[in-house]
Amino acid sequence: MRDIEADKDQQIAAILAVLLRLDADILVLTGMDHDPELHALSALALRLQAAGLAYPHRYSPPSNSGQPTGFDVDRDNRLNEPEDSQGWGPFPGAGGIAILSQLPLLDDQAQDFSGFLWRDLPQANLPPGMDPGLAEIQRLSSHSHLILPVLLPGGTRLSLLIWHATPPAFDGPEDRNGRRNADEAAFWLHLLNGGLAMPTPAPPFVLLGDANLDTLDGDGRPDALRALMNHPALTDPAPRGTHGRTEPEHNGDPALDTAIYSDLGGLRLDYLLPSHDLNILASGVLWPPDNDPFASTLATASHHYPVWVDLSLPPMTPGP
Repeated sequence: MRDIEADKDQQIAAILAVLLRLDADILVLTGMDHDPELHALSALALRLQAAGLAYPHRYSPPSNSGQPTGFDVDRDNRLNEPEDSQGWGPFPGAGGIAILSQLPLLDDQAQDFSGFLWRDLPQANLPPGMDPGLAEIQRLSSHSHLILPVLLPGGTRLSLLIWHATPPAFDGPEDRNGRRNADEAAFWLHLLNGGLAMPTPAPPFVLLGDANLDTLDGDGRPDALRALMNHPALTDPAPRGTHGRTEPEHNGDPALDTAIYSDLGGLRLDYLLPSHDLNILASGVLWPPDNDPFASTLATASHHYPVWVDLSLPPMTPGP
């Protein structure tokens, strides 16, 4: 909050420039420290408003990051380190999720699954030898899993299914983070398939967030994410971008291969997957060529690049 208000921090200045360029109706940010009263998020919104982009509706769920467990999670014989938290973090709420919107957020109807225990996920892939006491309290979400309804013009609703997974790295041979990352994606797969003790989300919705996982390259266990992206309830916009790669998706015919964006180096880690009933007008990643003057601004703002999608909602009967 100090740095946002002081107007001297280069990264925050770059973030503001990027958000102004995106000009999104609904904006989901990952990696923003959480404060319960939303002072920092409101300060950011006021800076954007002063530049001509108003986000009157703001929400930030509590994050599991930095929440102490009381256990030596990484078994290094030291307690109360960032690695020993419910999700990695030097303090509670570090690197949380924040939502800014020009449309009303029905946050009083939000479903927060951050307390869901890892062991309660069907076929949970817990690391071998996990302390039974830790298993009793270990949450699945390294940050958050939530469903946030948005009120659209005319009274219809669009639900945002949001998550931010741990990177499948920075652990040992037990592959704790790799297993957890995969199960964080599997949570949505089970929810959409009706395999959890909670209602299946009703369309229209958009599943979005930082999966920290590529389905083809890099570290991790991508089977659950692949299944999720191929789920009949979802559509993959397959955004194209300057810094993309060619993925053979059409029975080996190179003439029909699809150029898919990457949003971190050569990896695709961040996803926007609309429900199948939504009309996708356009999608992409904001990552211009290196010789574009705006490229350095984007690189200063984050080591990830913004993913976007334009949607047209079909006519629907307003909800209650």
